[in-house]
Amino acid sequence: MKAYAIGINHVALEVGDIEEALKFYGDFLKFEVHEKNEMQAFIYFGDQFINFIKSDNRQPDQKRHFGIAVDNKELVRQTLEHMGVKLLGGPFLDFLDPWGNRVEITTYSNIQYTKADHILQGMGLGHLRKTEQALAELNAKGLGPQINNADNS
Repeated sequence: MKAYAIGINHVALEVGDIEEALKFYGDFLKFEVHEKNEMQAFIYFGDQFINFIKSDNRQPDQKRHFGIAVDNKELVRQTLEHMGVKLLGGPFLDFLDPWGNRVEITTYSNIQYTKADHILQGMGLGHLRKTEQALAELNAKGLGPQINNADNS
């Protein structure tokens, strides 16, 4: 017998400075800071969070990365470019943060990952809908009925 993996609660990222990390990520993402001290901070996106942990020994990621789903990927791209962040080549919106953590930005509507409607409402994002392709992928796994119909916006 095995336990079911239900989802990812959080990701812990090593950063060189907590305040700098909050500023860097806060320049292109909206989030709530729940706890913060000089050694760590917890930033929440509704029911999930990132834990920034101070580390002076961080080595840059090569292939290892994590993805953040956003409502407007192009706005993030424009903001990162304005910030002078070098975007990595390839089909995705990937970049390294100042501490070498590789981040991939994806559009919530286009992927299978789904937040419950009441969580989206609480975040002020109740208008978001999945694309037909994302719904088809979910339906193929028997997970589609819980998802709102796409309006392709």
